[in-house]
Amino acid sequence: MPANSKDSEPAVAELQEQIDDLHEQLMQAQKMGSVGVLASSITHEFNNILTTVINYAKMGLRHKDAATRDKAFNRILNSSQRASKITTGMLRYARHSSNRQEPTDLAELVENCLVLVEKDLQIHRVRLDLDLSQRPLASVNSGQIQQVLLNLIVNARQAMESGGRLCVAVRANAGDGRAEISIRDSGRGIPHDVLPRIFDPFYSTKRTDQSGQGGTGLGLALCRDIIEAHGGRIRVESTIGRGTTFILRFPLVEHALMAARDAVFTKPAGRSIAFVGEAAAN
Repeated sequence: MPANSKDSEPAVAELQEQIDDLHEQLMQAQKMGSVGVLASSITHEFNNILTTVINYAKMGLRHKDAATRDKAFNRILNSSQRASKITTGMLRYARHSSNRQEPTDLAELVENCLVLVEKDLQIHRVRLDLDLSQRPLASVNSGQIQQVLLNLIVNARQAMESGGRLCVAVRANAGDGRAEISIRDSGRGIPHDVLPRIFDPFYSTKRTDQSGQGGTGLGLALCRDIIEAHGGRIRVESTIGRGTTFILRFPLVEHALMAARDAVFTKPAGRSIAFVGEAAAN
C-alpha cells in the first residue's frame, strides 16, 4: 500500500500541474474576451484620433503662420499621446503576465484601466463619477487586478441598458489596514435569491449576445479566484431597480508587512454570504 501511494505521487503532481496550466489558460481566455468586448469602442476611438491628426496636419500644411502651425502641432501631439496611452494600456493588459505581486498605487491602477473603457462607456451613454482622492498602496499583481476591474466595469455597463451612472472610488481604511476599490452602477440590480450563486463557475444571469459575449459564467468566478490569491475579499450589494456595488478589499502594504513580521511570533487566528475569500472580521 505505501508503495502504491508513492507511485501515485508523480501522477497527482502531474495532474495538479495540468490543472494549474488549464486555469492559467482559462484566465487568459477570459482576458481576451474582455479585449473583444472593448475592441469596437477602441477602434472607434482610434478612428477619432486619426481624424484629428489628419485634419490638423492639413491645417498646418495650409497655413504658414507660426501660431496656427503651433496649434496644429500641439493638437497632433496630444492626439498621438492619447493613442500611445491606449495602445500601451491594451498591450500591457493583453500580455500574459506572471503571478508576481508588488506594491501598487491602486488609484493609478484604476486610472490605467479606465483608459481602456472610457470610450465604451461614452458610446453607451454611461456617466462616470470618479473618487481617486486617496491613493493607497497594496501588494497586487497589476495585470490580474486590472482584469478583475475590466470584468466588473463591463458587467456594470451591460447592466445599464439605457445608459446610467457608474461610480468608481478608491479608499484607504488605516483602522483595519485595508485598501478598497468600489464599483457601483445604477443598473437593474441582482435578485436577492441569485446573489449567493453569482461567483459559482458557469453560473450566469446574462444571455449570450449577438456577438457571442456574455453568458459563460466564468468572469465573476475568476474574479473571486484572483482576489482570493491576493489575500483579499470581494463583496457585492445589490437592490433591484437601483443598481449593484462590488467592493474589492486588499491589505494595505504597511499592514501586510506588519502582519508578515508578527506571523513569525504568533499563529494567525482562524457576514455576509456576499463576501468571498478571506473571512470578514467582526
